Amino acid sequence: MKLWKYCAAVVGIFLVLLLGYGTLIEPRLILDEQHHTTAIPELGEEWEGTKVAFLADIQVGMWWTNTGMAEKAVERIVEEEPDVILLGGDFVYGDDPSTVDDAMAILQPIIDSGITTVAVLGNHDYEAEAEEELTTAFESAGISVLLNEALALSEPGASAADQLHVVGIGPARPGLDDVETALADLPESAPRVVLMHNPRTYTQLPGGSAPLSMAGHTHCGQIALPGTKDWSWMQMTKDEQVVADGFAPPEHGEPGNRMFVTCGIGFSLVPVRIAAPPQIVFFELTAAE
Repeated sequence: MKLWKYCAAVVGIFLVLLLGYGTLIEPRLILDEQHHTTAIPELGEEWEGTKVAFLADIQVGMWWTNTGMAEKAVERIVEEEPDVILLGGDFVYGDDPSTVDDAMAILQPIIDSGITTVAVLGNHDYEAEAEEELTTAFESAGISVLLNEALALSEPGASAADQLHVVGIGPARPGLDDVETALADLPESAPRVVLMHNPRTYTQLPGGSAPLSMAGHTHCGQIALPGTKDWSWMQMTKDEQVVADGFAPPEHGEPGNRMFVTCGIGFSLVPVRIAAPPQIVFFELTAAE
């Protein structure tokens, strides 16, 4: 009996320490920064070596929200001085109308930097009915918001060989994620990166249409300990065949496409992250051989 009590005490202490780590340490003090080089077909010399920063899921408004880490992530991105910043949605969480202003305050260093910035909205932005307010605030600040459309980043009048496009796809909600419309006006050979919120959309992309696509939404599981799949977003890899973290395996999606899913910054449901730290990602674009 004494041994049983001792084991129970040890397990209890471990769980308390793990919860403390997951609420106070990993989500608030640890920022995972990744750098990758990605080949883009038909990429012109003008865009060779372009650095793209990717940030998603700050989710302002979640109880005990991760504001400090979001500010740290934004500061780090601006310090890196990328050529383009892509924002992957879920800027707000819940229905408090003040969260839009709070989200804009967090992103202000990006706005002040003058770096070309493009965004898509996420499911929580629509659930909060903040899509119009966010779009207006972003575009007033010089951030382009895309909904199933492509944006040329090149100077007006640039030749097709000197262009780079961002394709922005809406979140995976009825009537909002329309891959066909997003690609409709884009020349087939135009160099591009694809920005979306939900990685589920990736499998809808035709082969060769997304040499680099980026998604968020999953928080890389948020609680990604072995044996906890059913407690976290990682269950999607089982139930919906959705990649929840990092680069998708080659067999996932159509040939010629590649997707990276970021852990993002914020939370859903509970303010805990274990083995899924907040993350920012930088991609260096190079011409495919």
